[in-house]
Amino acid sequence: MKYKRVVLKLSGEALAGEQGFGIDPVTIQSIALQIKEVCELGLECALVVGGGNIWRGASGSAKGMDRATADYMGMLATVMNALALQDALEGIDVMTRVQAAVEMRQFAEPYIRRRAIRHLEKGRVVIFAAGTGNPFFSTDTTAALRAAEMEADAILMAKKGVDGVYDSDPKLNPNAKKYETLDFLDVLNQGLQVMDSTAASLCMDNGIPLVVFCIDDPSNIMRVVKGEPIGTIVGGVKK
Repeated sequence: MKYKRVVLKLSGEALAGEQGFGIDPVTIQSIALQIKEVCELGLECALVVGGGNIWRGASGSAKGMDRATADYMGMLATVMNALALQDALEGIDVMTRVQAAVEMRQFAEPYIRRRAIRHLEKGRVVIFAAGTGNPFFSTDTTAALRAAEMEADAILMAKKGVDGVYDSDPKLNPNAKKYETLDFLDVLNQGLQVMDSTAASLCMDNGIPLVVFCIDDPSNIMRVVKGEPIGTIVGGVKK
Protein backbone atom coordinates (compact mmCIF):
# COMPACT_ATOMS: atom_id res chain seq x y z
CA MET A 1 0.00 0.00 0.00
CA LYS A 2 1.09 3.56 -0.65
CA TYR A 3 -0.10 4.78 2.77
CA LYS A 4 0.12 3.39 6.29
CA ARG A 5 -2.29 5.77 8.03
CA VAL A 6 -4.92 7.98 6.41
CA VAL A 7 -7.84 10.20 7.26
CA LEU A 8 -10.81 9.44 5.02
CA LYS A 9 -13.10 12.47 4.65
CA LEU A 10 -16.67 11.56 3.76
CA SER A 11 -19.22 14.22 2.94
CA GLY A 12 -22.66 13.87 4.43
CA GLU A 13 -24.06 13.70 0.91
CA ALA A 14 -21.97 10.56 0.28
CA LEU A 15 -24.06 8.77 2.92
CA ALA A 16 -27.40 9.84 1.47
CA GLY A 17 -27.22 7.71 -1.66
CA GLU A 18 -29.50 8.56 -4.57
CA GLN A 19 -32.16 10.05 -2.31
CA GLY A 20 -29.94 13.08 -1.67
CA PHE A 21 -30.80 13.52 1.99
CA GLY A 22 -30.85 11.50 5.19
CA ILE A 23 -28.94 8.26 5.73
CA ASP A 24 -29.17 5.47 3.16
CA PRO A 25 -28.39 2.08 4.79
CA VAL A 26 -27.39 0.47 1.49
CA THR A 27 -24.88 3.23 0.73
CA ILE A 28 -23.39 3.14 4.23
CA GLN A 29 -23.08 -0.65 4.03
CA SER A 30 -21.17 -0.32 0.74
CA ILE A 31 -18.78 2.25 2.23
CA ALA A 32 -18.27 0.09 5.33
CA LEU A 33 -17.33 -2.91 3.18
CA GLN A 34 -14.79 -0.80 1.28
CA ILE A 35 -13.25 0.40 4.54
CA LYS A 36 -13.08 -3.17 5.86
CA GLU A 37 -11.29 -4.29 2.70
CA VAL A 38 -8.47 -1.75 3.06
CA CYS A 39 -8.19 -2.23 6.82
CA GLU A 40 -7.65 -5.95 6.30
CA LEU A 41 -4.51 -5.02 4.36
CA GLY A 42 -3.16 -3.27 7.45
CA LEU A 43 -4.18 0.32 6.70
CA GLU A 44 -4.76 2.48 9.77
CA CYS A 45 -7.90 4.44 8.94
CA ALA A 46 -9.58 7.36 10.66
CA LEU A 47 -12.80 8.89 9.35
CA VAL A 48 -14.16 12.42 9.40
CA VAL A 49 -17.76 12.69 8.28
CA GLY A 50 -19.79 15.74 7.35
CA GLY A 51 -23.42 16.39 8.17
CA GLY A 52 -24.78 18.01 5.01
CA ASN A 53 -27.22 15.16 4.38
CA ILE A 54 -29.06 16.19 7.57
CA TRP A 55 -28.24 19.84 8.27
CA ARG A 56 -25.94 22.55 6.94
CA GLY A 57 -24.94 25.29 9.34
CA ALA A 58 -24.19 27.71 6.51
CA SER A 59 -27.68 27.23 5.06
CA GLY A 60 -29.32 27.87 8.42
CA SER A 61 -27.23 30.97 8.90
CA ALA A 62 -28.16 32.28 5.45
CA LYS A 63 -31.83 32.07 6.44
CA GLY A 64 -31.35 34.23 9.51
CA MET A 65 -30.33 31.73 12.19
CA ASP A 66 -27.47 32.62 14.51
CA ARG A 67 -24.35 31.16 12.85
CA ALA A 68 -22.95 29.58 16.00
CA THR A 69 -26.29 27.88 16.78
CA ALA A 70 -26.57 26.63 13.20
CA ASP A 71 -23.05 25.20 13.37
CA TYR A 72 -23.75 23.44 16.66
CA MET A 73 -26.73 21.77 15.00
CA GLY A 74 -24.42 20.70 12.19
CA MET A 75 -22.08 19.11 14.73
CA LEU A 76 -24.97 16.99 16.02
CA ALA A 77 -25.70 15.90 12.44
CA THR A 78 -22.12 14.62 12.10
CA VAL A 79 -22.56 12.60 15.29
CA MET A 80 -25.65 10.91 13.83
CA ASN A 81 -23.69 10.02 10.70
CA ALA A 82 -20.75 8.76 12.76
CA LEU A 83 -22.98 6.45 14.79
CA ALA A 84 -24.56 5.10 11.60
CA LEU A 85 -21.09 4.37 10.19
CA GLN A 86 -20.00 2.75 13.43
CA ASP A 87 -23.04 0.48 13.40
CA ALA A 88 -22.39 -0.55 9.79
CA LEU A 89 -18.69 -1.23 10.42
CA GLU A 90 -19.20 -3.22 13.60
CA GLY A 91 -21.94 -5.19 11.86
CA ILE A 92 -19.21 -6.60 9.58
CA ASP A 93 -16.73 -7.16 12.43
CA VAL A 94 -14.64 -3.99 12.10
CA MET A 95 -13.77 -2.66 15.54
CA THR A 96 -14.67 1.03 15.65
CA ARG A 97 -14.53 3.94 18.08
CA VAL A 98 -16.40 7.23 17.75
CA GLN A 99 -14.64 10.21 19.31
CA ALA A 100 -16.59 13.45 19.59
CA ALA A 101 -15.07 16.91 19.94
CA VAL A 102 -17.89 17.85 22.33
CA GLU A 103 -18.75 15.82 25.40
CA MET A 104 -21.53 13.24 24.95
CA ARG A 105 -20.35 10.23 26.91
CA GLN A 106 -23.46 8.15 26.33
CA PHE A 107 -22.76 8.15 22.58
CA ALA A 108 -19.03 8.58 22.06
CA GLU A 109 -15.64 8.85 23.66
CA PRO A 110 -14.27 12.36 24.17
CA TYR A 111 -11.59 13.24 21.64
CA ILE A 112 -8.18 12.46 23.15
CA ARG A 113 -5.30 12.49 20.70
CA ARG A 114 -3.15 9.80 22.31
CA ARG A 115 -6.14 7.50 22.78
CA ALA A 116 -7.11 7.94 19.13
CA ILE A 117 -3.59 7.08 17.99
CA ARG A 118 -3.60 3.99 20.20
CA HIS A 119 -6.91 2.85 18.70
CA LEU A 120 -5.40 3.18 15.22
CA GLU A 121 -2.31 1.24 16.24
CA LYS A 122 -4.58 -1.56 17.47
CA GLY A 123 -6.31 -1.74 14.10
CA ARG A 124 -9.50 0.03 15.09
CA VAL A 125 -11.25 2.52 12.84
CA VAL A 126 -11.65 5.87 14.59
CA ILE A 127 -14.53 8.12 13.54
CA PHE A 128 -14.10 11.76 14.50
CA ALA A 129 -17.47 13.43 15.08
CA ALA A 130 -18.77 16.91 16.00
CA GLY A 131 -16.20 18.71 13.87
CA THR A 132 -13.57 20.60 15.83
CA GLY A 133 -16.09 21.35 18.57
CA ASN A 134 -16.14 25.01 17.52
CA PRO A 135 -18.54 26.93 15.29
CA PHE A 136 -17.29 28.66 12.13
CA PHE A 137 -15.04 25.69 11.20
CA SER A 138 -15.97 23.13 8.54
CA THR A 139 -15.48 19.38 8.63
CA ASP A 140 -12.82 19.89 5.93
CA THR A 141 -10.86 21.82 8.56
CA THR A 142 -11.56 19.00 11.01
CA ALA A 143 -10.06 16.50 8.55
CA ALA A 144 -6.93 18.64 8.10
CA LEU A 145 -6.55 19.16 11.85
CA ARG A 146 -7.04 15.51 12.76
CA ALA A 147 -4.70 14.37 9.99
CA ALA A 148 -1.99 16.61 11.41
CA GLU A 149 -2.64 15.37 14.96
CA MET A 150 -2.72 11.70 13.89
CA GLU A 151 0.41 12.18 11.76
CA ALA A 152 -1.49 10.73 8.81
CA ASP A 153 0.21 10.13 5.49
CA ALA A 154 -2.65 11.67 3.51
CA ILE A 155 -6.24 12.83 3.52
CA LEU A 156 -8.47 10.88 1.14
CA MET A 157 -11.38 13.14 0.22
CA ALA A 158 -14.27 11.10 -1.14
CA LYS A 159 -16.64 13.13 -3.31
CA LYS A 160 -20.04 12.14 -4.62
CA GLY A 161 -20.49 12.58 -8.36
CA VAL A 162 -17.09 14.24 -8.94
CA ASP A 163 -13.90 12.33 -9.82
CA GLY A 164 -11.35 15.01 -9.01
CA VAL A 165 -10.66 18.74 -9.08
CA TYR A 166 -11.68 20.80 -12.13
CA ASP A 167 -11.03 24.40 -13.13
CA SER A 168 -14.82 24.91 -13.26
CA ASP A 169 -17.96 22.95 -12.43
CA PRO A 170 -17.97 19.92 -14.80
CA LYS A 171 -21.75 19.62 -14.40
CA LEU A 172 -22.21 23.08 -15.86
CA ASN A 173 -19.21 23.25 -18.20
CA PRO A 174 -18.62 20.16 -20.39
CA ASN A 175 -15.20 21.57 -21.32
CA ALA A 176 -14.01 21.83 -17.71
CA LYS A 177 -10.39 20.77 -17.31
CA LYS A 178 -9.53 18.13 -14.73
CA TYR A 179 -6.28 18.51 -12.80
CA GLU A 180 -4.12 15.45 -12.20
CA THR A 181 -1.95 17.24 -9.64
CA LEU A 182 -2.17 20.59 -7.90
CA ASP A 183 -0.38 22.63 -5.29
CA PHE A 184 -2.25 24.02 -2.30
CA LEU A 185 -1.18 27.51 -3.35
CA ASP A 186 -3.00 26.94 -6.64
CA VAL A 187 -6.12 25.93 -4.73
CA LEU A 188 -5.94 29.10 -2.63
CA ASN A 189 -4.99 31.50 -5.42
CA GLN A 190 -7.53 30.20 -7.93
CA GLY A 191 -10.31 29.75 -5.38
CA LEU A 192 -10.88 26.14 -6.42
CA GLN A 193 -13.73 24.46 -4.56
CA VAL A 194 -11.69 21.61 -3.11
CA MET A 195 -11.80 22.50 0.57
CA ASP A 196 -12.07 25.75 2.47
CA SER A 197 -9.03 28.00 2.76
CA THR A 198 -8.45 27.23 6.45
CA ALA A 199 -8.25 23.50 5.72
CA ALA A 200 -6.03 24.02 2.67
CA SER A 201 -3.63 26.20 4.68
CA LEU A 202 -3.43 23.59 7.45
CA CYS A 203 -2.60 20.85 4.94
CA MET A 204 -0.01 23.03 3.22
CA ASP A 205 1.68 24.07 6.46
CA ASN A 206 1.88 20.47 7.70
CA GLY A 207 2.86 18.83 4.41
CA ILE A 208 -0.24 16.63 4.23
CA PRO A 209 -1.19 15.59 0.67
CA LEU A 210 -4.84 15.42 -0.34
CA VAL A 211 -6.32 12.90 -2.77
CA VAL A 212 -9.70 13.92 -4.20
CA PHE A 213 -11.62 11.05 -5.81
CA CYS A 214 -15.13 9.78 -6.53
CA ILE A 215 -16.79 7.52 -3.95
CA ASP A 216 -19.45 6.27 -6.39
CA ASP A 217 -17.17 3.47 -7.67
CA PRO A 218 -16.91 0.87 -4.85
CA SER A 219 -13.34 -0.03 -5.86
CA ASN A 220 -11.94 3.50 -5.62
CA ILE A 221 -10.90 3.56 -1.96
CA MET A 222 -8.77 0.49 -2.53
CA ARG A 223 -7.33 1.95 -5.74
CA VAL A 224 -6.38 5.21 -4.00
CA VAL A 225 -4.79 3.38 -1.07
CA LYS A 226 -2.70 1.33 -3.51
CA GLY A 227 -1.52 4.52 -5.19
CA GLU A 228 -3.32 4.21 -8.52
CA PRO A 229 -3.49 7.53 -10.39
CA ILE A 230 -7.18 8.30 -10.05
CA GLY A 231 -8.72 11.58 -9.00
CA THR A 232 -6.53 14.58 -8.22
CA ILE A 233 -3.55 14.75 -5.89
CA VAL A 234 -3.13 18.09 -4.13
CA GLY A 235 0.18 18.85 -2.39
CA GLY A 236 3.46 17.00 -2.28
CA VAL A 237 4.61 13.89 -0.50
CA LYS A 238 4.69 14.23 3.27
CA LYS A 239 8.23 14.35 4.62
